[in-house]
Amino acid sequence: MNNLIHYRCEGSVALVGLTCAPVNALGQALREQLLAACELAAADASVKVIVLHGEGLVFSAGADICEFGGAAAFAKPDLPSLLARLTELDKPLIAAIGGLALGGGLELALACGYRVAQAGARLGLPEIKLGLLPGAGGTQRLPRLIGAQAALEMIASGQPINATRALALGLLDRVVQDADNLLDTARSLAEELIARQAPARPACPQANPGAALPANYFADYRAANQGRWKGQSAPQRVVTAIEAACSLPLAEGLARESELFKEAEASSESQALRHVFFAEREVGKLPGLDTGTPIRPITQVAVIGAGTMGGGIAMNFANAGIAVMLLELKAEALERGLAQIRKNYETSVQRGKLTAEQLEERMALLHGTLDYADIAQADLVIEAVFESLPIKQQVFRTLDEVCKAGAILASNTSTLDVDAIAAVTRRPQDVVGLHFFSPANVMRLLEVVRGTATAPDVLATTLKIAKRIGKIPVVSGVCFGFIGNRMLEPYSREAHRLLLEGATPAQVDKVLTGLGLAMGVIAMHDLAGIDVSFLVRESRREVIAHDLGYCKLADALYALGRYGQKTSRGYYLYEGRERKDDPQVVALAEQIAGELGIPRRAISDQEIHDRCVLMLVNEGIQLLDEGIAQRSSDIDLVWINGYGFPAWRGGPLHYAEGLGLAQVLERIGHYREALGDYGAMWFQPAALLERLVACGKARIERI
Repeated sequence: MNNLIHYRCEGSVALVGLTCAPVNALGQALREQLLAACELAAADASVKVIVLHGEGLVFSAGADICEFGGAAAFAKPDLPSLLARLTELDKPLIAAIGGLALGGGLELALACGYRVAQAGARLGLPEIKLGLLPGAGGTQRLPRLIGAQAALEMIASGQPINATRALALGLLDRVVQDADNLLDTARSLAEELIARQAPARPACPQANPGAALPANYFADYRAANQGRWKGQSAPQRVVTAIEAACSLPLAEGLARESELFKEAEASSESQALRHVFFAEREVGKLPGLDTGTPIRPITQVAVIGAGTMGGGIAMNFANAGIAVMLLELKAEALERGLAQIRKNYETSVQRGKLTAEQLEERMALLHGTLDYADIAQADLVIEAVFESLPIKQQVFRTLDEVCKAGAILASNTSTLDVDAIAAVTRRPQDVVGLHFFSPANVMRLLEVVRGTATAPDVLATTLKIAKRIGKIPVVSGVCFGFIGNRMLEPYSREAHRLLLEGATPAQVDKVLTGLGLAMGVIAMHDLAGIDVSFLVRESRREVIAHDLGYCKLADALYALGRYGQKTSRGYYLYEGRERKDDPQVVALAEQIAGELGIPRRAISDQEIHDRCVLMLVNEGIQLLDEGIAQRSSDIDLVWINGYGFPAWRGGPLHYAEGLGLAQVLERIGHYREALGDYGAMWFQPAALLERLVACGKARIERI
């Protein structure tokens, strides 16, 4: 056969091995060669059964995502047509699933009459994570195999299932424990099918997949999930497709699925999620780093500080099987920190995410100490103490004396100057910023701050270890707040200024959550702690002294001891987790506005959107122009994974591209004029934005 298929016959069985490394993505070339192989087997009278498998590779991780949105996705043979043809062959097809059968890979398996899998295989239809739905029969064939409700749960979640669960659902015919015996099991099944003259395709177990559903099942499902979907269209299309499987013959259902898939593929939602998909694959690519850059071995990690952040950081490494030494100055603080880590793991056990044995394995990797001498042999030391430059510098002076040569010294600072921290050591080349986001054991984002002197192998090593512990590492240059928190400042500034001008906290937050953000900026300050924001401002009053007006409300709440959720009073009132409006905050905003001579007025939702979001975007473009961020998609990843910007919007800069860069520039200019002295001070468009618009560019990139 051709280079992407290994074809051989063993007696009456044709073995069709997919050899498209690394994951048998079903691109046009593989589809063409697969069809040719199956047609060859179908025409060979000596062949009675055809077995499809991954030749030394996983079965298939699905379609080639690079083809989406282009002509190649529907180039002949397109995947739906290929699979339709396979279902027409008059010989049984067996899918022997090793490793993965995801998306189009699982749809390929569904087009076969029989399926066997290794015990460790994962099967799923994750298209919804790209704003899509299965488009090659998945929404129609799966319900007819396992029932509409199970199929809907599987497709709407996008989460893969293991082989044991797939067998229980009826998705598989057999599971083999040893992957080396997978093809033997497929051959054995083939011989059985030949012996009993089995049909090419058995009758559908769920010929009427909606028969057992309660009345109004789909309407109730939609109503129950609208809040969670937050305006996304892909889940709606998935439900519509499953509904079609319950009400239409297979051929008509497949046609309806195709229509829905093409709608989804053309949607801005899917384009945004594909942008995020590729952004995650680009994020570690940096000038000066390549496969030849040496990597320092990391087998022992130390974390300085056993508080909430330090404990969460330590858990990341223990979860990955790396030993961690947790250092504190006082025994009580150390005991408290280790106890909190155990409590966190116990919660995971209660939720079924960990076994009791795994809890003990991870705790065994964690060791506490009060003595810096005990961390002398650590390969990576992460400082997670109070956000104060003098305090952090003192820690690094000590680390410089204690730690072995070649150890990487990292600071978990969220805003401070990494170069100023590195400068107190005799090894600035070994210093890097590792800004974890809280809760550190949950949040996927890790800002890797490259200091002026940070060595390439230090950067490469931290990027590799970040991926090992399950993080998305985004590299930032040194500036106040790096990428995320620097962009947070103008975003937050406008929200606070709008409160003085007449908006309410609930109105501001509703506009932002309506855009799809996980939380509005005002509620976010209550969650993070108004006291925390105050201390950050205190450290840089000289920078923002020319206009304190917008943060006077926050300062006043701090003075009143209203720190947010932790005190049950902040911008909102809290009863448990329930958030309520507080008229006293509105009255306080009115009072401060009067003192500052800020006229109050009705504020439109559009103005809230424009001022908060466009100032966020403008700062991101400025960061790109300064070289703090490597690419615009890195900035999007920071805000999606660290600040709750909706992935289905693609991140703030991708979202701005959808609005139109000329429109973004025009709206910034509008508020620069309309807001008087305040507008003149703050609404200065980034020079890069002006250049992009002048050149007619639609994408945000350095020029």
